[in-house]
Amino acid sequence: MENITFNFVELHEHGGAFRDYLRLRKRLFVDNLGWDIPHDESFEMDQYDNPKAYYSLAVLDGEVVGGVRVMPTTAQWGTHSYMLRDAFHGKLIDIPSSLLQEDVYNPTIWEGTRVVVSDSLRTHRERGACLSNIMDGMIDIVREHHGEQIMALCPLAMMRALRQLGYDVDKLGTPYKSEHDGRRYSVLTMPAERTLRNVPNANYRPQVQTLHAPATA
Repeated sequence: MENITFNFVELHEHGGAFRDYLRLRKRLFVDNLGWDIPHDESFEMDQYDNPKAYYSLAVLDGEVVGGVRVMPTTAQWGTHSYMLRDAFHGKLIDIPSSLLQEDVYNPTIWEGTRVVVSDSLRTHRERGACLSNIMDGMIDIVREHHGEQIMALCPLAMMRALRQLGYDVDKLGTPYKSEHDGRRYSVLTMPAERTLRNVPNANYRPQVQTLHAPATA
């Protein structure tokens, strides 16, 4: 399994990988979970897919099988910053504004969103390896830009999966139950450090997970 990382300037260097990531997101978030987010018949893409974003994708035998989007908490594109900050300021109707206790604007803190692991990966080892692959790629992006911390709005099940893979994940604030899909979410935080005990064949099976709840402006 190969990891690729890029931003908008570098999209062309990876063929159709970005397109395939958007297609994978549509299949999971829209077709499987039923989220009401911007999409067409093939792709899911929102306001945070802009030139401030970076991407870490897992590729297996030429197929994109997982990915995550990440951007600094100092990002600004038009009227939008990053997802949790926009929620804090009441710009997103589906995410509570109370999730962050303060307005986070810090170049050393980055936000991860739209993590996907393809349901074409059937074994524990494959799915664990894919999640580790995209997480390590995201950590490399953040470290390359002098970041130190990553935060994300995640299902609580994602916290358990990441801990089993060895990542030092903590919960920030109080979880909430999404009225949209009925699952419990919380803001998670972790240092931008690769795990020392990466265990891709851990005895769990990550379900179709999302690194944040649906968000619409």
